[in-house]
Amino acid sequence: MRTFHRALVFALIAVNILSPIYMLDFCQSSDLDCHNHDMSSDIQPSAHTYKSRWNISVTNLMKDLDHFRVSSKKLIETFPVDEISGNFVRTVKNCIFSKSIPTPLKGPLKLAALSKVVIEEILDLDMAVTHSSDFLQFISGGRLLPGSVPLAHRYGGHQFGFWAGQLGDGRAHSLGQYKNRKGDVWELQLKGSGKTPFSRSGDGRAVIRSSVREFLCSEAMHSLGIPTSRAASLIVSEEPVLRDQFYNGNVKTERGAVVLRLAKSWFRIGSLEILAESGEIDLLRKLLDFVINEHFPSIKANDPDKYLVFYATVVNETAHLIAQWMSVGFAHGVCNTDNFSLLSITIDYGPFGFMESYNPNFVPNTSDDEGRYRIGAQANVGLFNLEKLLVSLSPVLSQKQQKEAKHILKGYVDIYQMRIHQLFKAKLGLLGEETNDGFLIAFLLQMMEDTQSDFTMTFRQLSEASADQLHSRDFTQLWALEDLSLHLHFSEWLSTYLLRLNRQENEDVDRQHRMQSVNPRYVLRNWMAESAIQKAEMNDFSEVELLHHVLSFPFVTQETAEEAGYAARPPQWAKGLKVSCSS
Repeated sequence: MRTFHRALVFALIAVNILSPIYMLDFCQSSDLDCHNHDMSSDIQPSAHTYKSRWNISVTNLMKDLDHFRVSSKKLIETFPVDEISGNFVRTVKNCIFSKSIPTPLKGPLKLAALSKVVIEEILDLDMAVTHSSDFLQFISGGRLLPGSVPLAHRYGGHQFGFWAGQLGDGRAHSLGQYKNRKGDVWELQLKGSGKTPFSRSGDGRAVIRSSVREFLCSEAMHSLGIPTSRAASLIVSEEPVLRDQFYNGNVKTERGAVVLRLAKSWFRIGSLEILAESGEIDLLRKLLDFVINEHFPSIKANDPDKYLVFYATVVNETAHLIAQWMSVGFAHGVCNTDNFSLLSITIDYGPFGFMESYNPNFVPNTSDDEGRYRIGAQANVGLFNLEKLLVSLSPVLSQKQQKEAKHILKGYVDIYQMRIHQLFKAKLGLLGEETNDGFLIAFLLQMMEDTQSDFTMTFRQLSEASADQLHSRDFTQLWALEDLSLHLHFSEWLSTYLLRLNRQENEDVDRQHRMQSVNPRYVLRNWMAESAIQKAEMNDFSEVELLHHVLSFPFVTQETAEEAGYAARPPQWAKGLKVSCSS
């Protein structure tokens, strides 16, 4: 089997064009705890443990929306606001935000989905509030809460590798910031809430299919332990919205929808790019200072190298985020600089996809003709985006700092590869470090590619199979392992893997326990989302609700999920599914 070693790389990691370089000084440890966003655990939570999140005391929760307060004050007082008012499309200069009033969805309105965890644990609201007409008006853009001054954010970005100029929130309105009882500050935003000055040729609306996907995937990614924006609610209406879904001239009437989503911040690389490109350097510095002061408490405000430390942190965190995407087979679909958060969280869910058959060239976005954002290229795209971030920071960096920043950027590859190695070792239940661990992982991925084995279920079933089952190759009802076992070199790989496990000298049940805590049984496959969308468009939101519940506990085997086939071989019709940027 060693004859394959030189030819193999981590097929998920498309960084072969880059040379090995230095890592960031503050995250060189191979310890999983090195990264502060890692939410995996050696303890496999049970369904009971998960459900306890949903049964918190409601004693201190607000039972009346009139007591709920958001504030736009800090943002408005910190930054200049567009002097021109109105939602008409225009070029905006010398500001970060434009005031923009949401356009209410036309009724009748239907509350299609709620995240109880977000409602209760982040927004401090009693679920009873969600039954009120005031709540429906609030989440559909028809009612503004006290303190709310709706804002649309101005930003630019590189789209598919080219500078696109002014972009901005074309269908999203920030309602203000909310500080909850834990002291956490969240920025609330409506997506699909009508035109803004940045809508370009768009109508500012979102439709059911894209809104269902965003709601479900935001919460699913959180439950997978991946940094992400959150979604509180999904509301749909009968308002007609015209869409050419695949840009082929086939315009159809769809129904409008709005998602109430939250993030600690919606600032992204494009937020800085537009200011640097426009020569608004004082405003660039002001925005950087704000982001650092609000979201990077470890960076001292009076540190002369604070922008450099900020850049180093974003490089590090971006590498970790993309590695986490890859570990669950998630392809973002549109990794433009305007879709990359400065806080290194997953934002702007569009034509994403969870890979089914393992394929480094998997492209979820049918609009991506060249495969620029294929899953195996995401690491390189992250590097490209960080290069553009450095260009934007250059006006506020000295020559010496710019040189140091380039050196920091060179460390991105090593950080990423270190994290990928850690994550995939955990997926295989490997403890400690042995010389051939990287080879063991790489060859497994090569076999998966050769046999088109299912990414999620291959790792999950390896975690569910006992050592005795693996030794005897008893793969009854383990369909993904059956597929993998057809590979010519499977027996050799399996023998090497079992010998590696034997050297760990721990109970096999512990190995299964650890692996099941990091290998999900359920992810939001496109066919599952499509099934829920088709029902939702007929006013049946039962599968949206089912998927939301199932994906809240992705590591726990659930009877309802098994009955729905969410861990079974994907249906044949799923192979023809297409997702585009249109929403």
